[in-house]
Amino acid sequence: MIFITNNSNTYWWVNQGQTHRSEKQGGFLWAPKQNKQGRALKHHVDLLEAKVEDPIFTYSSGEVKTVAIVREPTISQSQPDTISNGMWGKEGYYTSVDYYDLSPPIEKAEVPEKWRLEEDGPFDRNGNVKQGYFFNVTDDFATNLFHRFKERFPEEVHLYFEHKGDKVEMTDSKLVSHIDSYISSKGFYYEKEEVENLYLSLKTKPFVILSGISGTGKTKIVQWFAESLGATEENGQFTLIPVRPDWSDGSDLLGYVDIKGEFQKGPLTRVIREAIDHKDKPYFVLLDEMNLARVEYYFSDILSVMESKRWENGELVTSSILPDEMIGEHLGIPENLYFIGTVNMDETTHPFSKKVLDRANTIEFNRVNLDNFSFLDNADEIEKLEIQNEALSGEFLHLKDAYEGNQNIVHRATDLLVEVNHILEQIGAHVGYRVRDEVCFYCIYNDQAGLMTFENAFDYQLLQKILPRLAGSDARVLRVLEDLYTFTTGKRVSDDQLENLVKSAKQATYPKSAHKLLEMVRRFRDDGFTSFWT
Repeated sequence: MIFITNNSNTYWWVNQGQTHRSEKQGGFLWAPKQNKQGRALKHHVDLLEAKVEDPIFTYSSGEVKTVAIVREPTISQSQPDTISNGMWGKEGYYTSVDYYDLSPPIEKAEVPEKWRLEEDGPFDRNGNVKQGYFFNVTDDFATNLFHRFKERFPEEVHLYFEHKGDKVEMTDSKLVSHIDSYISSKGFYYEKEEVENLYLSLKTKPFVILSGISGTGKTKIVQWFAESLGATEENGQFTLIPVRPDWSDGSDLLGYVDIKGEFQKGPLTRVIREAIDHKDKPYFVLLDEMNLARVEYYFSDILSVMESKRWENGELVTSSILPDEMIGEHLGIPENLYFIGTVNMDETTHPFSKKVLDRANTIEFNRVNLDNFSFLDNADEIEKLEIQNEALSGEFLHLKDAYEGNQNIVHRATDLLVEVNHILEQIGAHVGYRVRDEVCFYCIYNDQAGLMTFENAFDYQLLQKILPRLAGSDARVLRVLEDLYTFTTGKRVSDDQLENLVKSAKQATYPKSAHKLLEMVRRFRDDGFTSFWT
């Protein structure tokens, strides 16, 4: 059982001044698109961000007079005659709302000064109300104001403030179904099993590599996956970092000490700090075109720190990503931070070392079905959830943590890996304890969530943890590929039957791995060299 945060409304504050009476009588809010000088102002444009059911505190003459509830999305509309003012442009944004009186209104002086000083939206540094129209206020401010003056709020609006942030139970399978539906509602098509696999991969290890030909939606699936769980660029929980070809160390990512001896934060350091401050929320970092530079050069420190996870006083901690004396604090990688890298394999990119591949699930997105339009028939918008990080984070650090209650899965997966290792030993590519543990974790999380069969889950792990390690022109590499094909299908590879083996791959116990192995064998036959990468 996992948890999501209840009540996803955003809270707002509107300064109405002399327009309060007219706007209340008309049941609307209105802001100009431009001021008299032809400039668009953020506190006007933000009216577009108000969503249906969002509550708004209306402020006029030194008092919070009402709570308005948004009833229809904001539209473009000319200035209503009832609030005509020559200081504004005539074209503007119009939001239909219902007003509910506070009885009595809340005077500004009644709102604790500490709350006003800490609230950046409608208040200035002195705690006074800013000049401007429409501002966002935090959940804490809105709910604290409600609970302090609850008797003044009409019953009709209580539901918009009560239970905010409460935990609501949801199963893993329902959460994955939500993610899948959300992605489909955005007009992108992925098999649900691909979404399940990405979910399980991130839960197993918060580092995933997405590979495939350009244009298959690697970046988009990450963006929509994160957004479906409440992580967006706007709230800082999703960060896209384009990798540059000239990165030769971690300074562009983590930061550096300048000529004055001052530490200049890198983009990743800022995200880590934010994630540490909000450990209950998941944070996603997308390293776009990850292998334009050599991953081992700029990401090696992160990879090493990932492996330093340990429990201290009931909390999962790691070593610091940079020396404490360099940055003035201990900055480890929090358990609510997830790394996803997108990669293309061509003449402009670099291959991965086993150090990188051992630590990631490598997911391919090469499937293209251009004439499938069925997913476009679903025009319904799906609201994103605000999940707690515990919904996505894994619960196991070592195999001993997972063994009790999951012995059958651990032994079954390990027995299969032993068979695979006997084959890989021919070229010294056999896997170690880290890979074994993570394969077991993936299979256990899958079983707990009830998403796939064990065979399907192990197939994904064979495809994503074992096959990316295989490459070369040595005849032994071909022999390993053929033996692995036999392991996945029970059929032997013969030169005169390569075309017929496609059918065997589809009927195999592990069909995805069998299909990939057949592809790699063909490439070896044709080119004298093969690798996992297309």
